[in-house]
Amino acid sequence: MHTILVTGGLGFIGSHTVVALQEQGYEVVIIDNLSNTRLSVLDGITAITGKKPIYYNIDLKEKVAITPVFKNHQIAGVIHFAASKAVGESVEKPLLYYQNNLTSLVNLLQVMLENNCSNIIFSSSCTVYGQADALPITETAPIKPAESPYGNTKQIGEEILFDTTKVTALKAIALRYFNPIGAHKSVLIGELPLGVPQNLIPFVTQTAAGIRAELSVFGDDYPTIDGTAVRDYIHVVDLAKAHVKAVERLITKKQNDAFEVFNVGTGKGSSVLEVIKAFEKASNTKLNYKIVGRRAGDITSAYADTTKANKVLGWKAHLSLEEALASAWEWQLKQE
Repeated sequence: MHTILVTGGLGFIGSHTVVALQEQGYEVVIIDNLSNTRLSVLDGITAITGKKPIYYNIDLKEKVAITPVFKNHQIAGVIHFAASKAVGESVEKPLLYYQNNLTSLVNLLQVMLENNCSNIIFSSSCTVYGQADALPITETAPIKPAESPYGNTKQIGEEILFDTTKVTALKAIALRYFNPIGAHKSVLIGELPLGVPQNLIPFVTQTAAGIRAELSVFGDDYPTIDGTAVRDYIHVVDLAKAHVKAVERLITKKQNDAFEVFNVGTGKGSSVLEVIKAFEKASNTKLNYKIVGRRAGDITSAYADTTKANKVLGWKAHLSLEEALASAWEWQLKQE
């Protein structure tokens, strides 16, 4: 079976994708420098699938360290997750984000092409749309000036891939995620932020568990159903399966274009307050939260039109917001 390299494969989305790949019979090689995860995730993956992926502790900013991976393994394709990913932190530390997210991508692509590996799936983001003119958001929506350096690294990453596919053998699929949440049903892997969480759901679960005193809701004056920001929350297990579909599309040469993009979401928007209420119901726990001012880099509303992914990629989200929140809560309880 084909061997797939997964960078950032011990991270939240990466680990779930490794499981999904192994369950479909792929051999998996992981690169992860453990900057925002723990080595114990490897044990979780192995316990779920019964097969331990090959693992390299490599920082992709060090190009010379990447080459031996391609010499040691016949890599059929790469799924590139490895990147810093917090909107708020990127506003505070732009140079860190540009260096980490873009240098690593360029190094990886250079080594891939030097070793005749031409298939890559890029972990992109709905942040490339900024505040879209129309909802739900289709792949043809204009790319807006980024609201954060993180969002800008995803835009530039896509541009790097597009430009490279025009003049090399590279074939690329960019999956534009909306908001991944939840955990594997085994509760052996899940979202494991180091330090203070930058994303809503781990902050919700840590607040419910008493680790955080209260949850800050950033703004209640948006033009939405209840004044709080609206996002499209997708179960990470559904998201992982989209990567397997994209791998199949690349390996079987089904692409229509050398560079393709797909939205990966549920097609339904939920406000922060709706998420809080759904979590309280799923966990039977009352959440301590406080409305505070808006946060830099945040947009009002974003949810996906998933028609293209449904029809062209043959993928669809199946798990509900409540199922995702319940799994996230089970995962949190297991951490204590």
